[in-house]
Amino acid sequence: MTTASETVETINARAEEVGVRVRLHAAEIDGTRQIGIEGGVPVVTASVFKVPIALELARQAADGGLDLGELVTVAPGHPTPGPCGLATFRHEVTMSWHDLAILMIGISDNVATDLILARVGNQAVGHSLRRMGFEHTTVTQDCGEILDSIGEDLGISYEDDEKVLAGLAMERLAALRALRPEHTCATTAEEITRLLGLIWRDEAASPAACADVRRWLELQVWPHRLRSGFPDDAIRVSGKTGTLPSVRNEVGVVEYSDGGRYAVGVFTDAVDARSRVPERDAFIGFAAARAVEWLRFAEAVRE
Repeated sequence: MTTASETVETINARAEEVGVRVRLHAAEIDGTRQIGIEGGVPVVTASVFKVPIALELARQAADGGLDLGELVTVAPGHPTPGPCGLATFRHEVTMSWHDLAILMIGISDNVATDLILARVGNQAVGHSLRRMGFEHTTVTQDCGEILDSIGEDLGISYEDDEKVLAGLAMERLAALRALRPEHTCATTAEEITRLLGLIWRDEAASPAACADVRRWLELQVWPHRLRSGFPDDAIRVSGKTGTLPSVRNEVGVVEYSDGGRYAVGVFTDAVDARSRVPERDAFIGFAAARAVEWLRFAEAVRE
């Protein structure tokens, strides 16, 4: 039987090989077993902060504060930049809040996120997080503000294109407020997995609200991080990526056909600013799979 410490050593060794530092937490959703690597250390969420925003949207809708079917017209030229989704649209579109939530989680649409956060309110998101007992998980900025801070810190116009930062010295990159959890949206690996557990057990909000968030997370289209570590035919993965210069994250829930459910959060920061390093994306799947394997094997031995 592989011990927890051996599993941690294996994950850390691979992290060193691919040039990242990792903070990780994985936990049974329907039990108490867990494993972590600096799981209580505050980390930058990047777009992982869209999970508590989605939860607040669903909560307010279930409580009658808004209608997910209400139509919203989005004109081209929204000030929040993004590499995909509404930021790239040339013409006006009309869609519902529910549709915007699918874009926010499914393709990490920045414009959809900022529209939703403006509707539900930063303070409401923060109040809900505190009510659930989260001390380190914060949503203090929207996507536009995070990206603006990068441009301000570097003295450039930054529009969410990591390639323009690839040649920067890491000392300059590390000084960016967007990469320092005390100055931007933050969480810990342990807190985010606890939040996912609450959502999957219908304890974060009403069952209807939690079901909406689970569905949105299941619709994420990116398979190259968390999902890459698991066989497609054995599990269902619902998750949310997070990406900033030198930062690659993903959090999610892995569900097996035998009923096993596991929440995982993997947060990485790299030794350089290269934007396309496939082995670092794949590392997230590797780390998550090793952690979940330990949870499942230990669970089988216990039984």
